[in-house]
Amino acid sequence: MIRLVAAFALLLAIAACGTLENARDGMRMQVQGPYLLVSGTITSRTPANFERNLRVNPRVDTVVLGRIDGSIDAAATHRMGRRIRAMGLATELRSNSVVDSGGVELFLAGVERRMAPGAKLRVHSWRNGYREGSSYPRNASEHQMTRRYVTQMLGSDAFYWFTLQAAPSNEIHEMTAAEIRRYGLLTQP
Repeated sequence: MIRLVAAFALLLAIAACGTLENARDGMRMQVQGPYLLVSGTITSRTPANFERNLRVNPRVDTVVLGRIDGSIDAAATHRMGRRIRAMGLATELRSNSVVDSGGVELFLAGVERRMAPGAKLRVHSWRNGYREGSSYPRNASEHQMTRRYVTQMLGSDAFYWFTLQAAPSNEIHEMTAAEIRRYGLLTQP
């Protein structure tokens, strides 16, 4: 009985992190000279891991996004993005990079944003468990956190509204070169 109670308590503690997936950092990080290479899924644990890597490697000036599946914690993504911007770091996509959803929001944080030919940025609407983000009125509070973040990173919220219409949450839209230019996602090609 004591084991059952202990197991239940442990499960509750993990659930308090949001989801079981959010209980650990889903990102792999590796430093190569001035580059911090990141891949995986952004969770609530990712910003702390990011900070640790930067403390130990103060020469890092560029965050290279590899295969980013997205984020299960938008607030953590935005915290990390604001830190990237405050530190003056660049973000970069290499030819094999595939960056989805919340990973695209992280990419926006770079003071300089570079993308090699062949890299992919893919977006879609969010869903909060009840409704698609695109189904809420523009002035709904549900939009505010990410809309403000995108405005802070790009100077406009146009890209945020585009993502809501690009694809529903259960699909993905690969951005075209024209869309990437239209929304100002790159500072350099």
